[in-house]
Amino acid sequence: MSIFKHAANILEAKVNKLLSRAEDPAETLDLSYEKMLTSLQEAKRHLADVVTERVSLENQIAQAQKLAARAEDDARMALNANREDLARSALTEKQAEAQKITALQQAHDTVAAQAQKLMDYEHALQERIEQFRTQKEVMKSQMAAAQAQVKVTESLTGLGHGLDGAGDALRRVQDRTAHEQAKAQALDGLLESGIMNDPLDHRTQTEREMDKLRATSGVDDDLTRLKAERAAKQD
Repeated sequence: MSIFKHAANILEAKVNKLLSRAEDPAETLDLSYEKMLTSLQEAKRHLADVVTERVSLENQIAQAQKLAARAEDDARMALNANREDLARSALTEKQAEAQKITALQQAHDTVAAQAQKLMDYEHALQERIEQFRTQKEVMKSQMAAAQAQVKVTESLTGLGHGLDGAGDALRRVQDRTAHEQAKAQALDGLLESGIMNDPLDHRTQTEREMDKLRATSGVDDDLTRLKAERAAKQD
């Protein structure tokens, strides 16, 4: 295989893939249904033309039969009037009409058979179109339900556009919160150790330690006093 043919095959495959992605199955089904309806309308028009031709032949046959009957009546009248020549002429016209009727009848039979075939075809096509329409609507409903399920599942799993960034955003907030909490704990530790000072607290480190000791001692003294008072009440 030449390099050009290989490149052409790759290009064709990519084009077909893009077309498959762009194709809407529902629109494809509707388009097929519209084409079938167009075919049905064409079949109806052809059937109407053939039926029109059949009716025209029937009218011509009826007219020829009427002329043949009148010619026979004319021949009978001529014989009653002893005009054999006129009777022969009338019968000649009758024979011409009879031949015409035969030709018209043959054409009528052919056209009538064609009309029947077209009617059968039109009826079968109409049934097939109705079946296709029902199947089309069922398939469209099933496809719509499946697509909706896919979209919901994608949203829940983060694959869709609804929650695709929510998980990342939540993780970023959690990481930022943990970082800030760690920073706060570190600052508290530095403040407690005296490495960092409160700018509003002008005490020395020793003074702060002594105040803390006094507060702790005061709490212990208060606790001892309360315990003694409770013991005295119990006695």
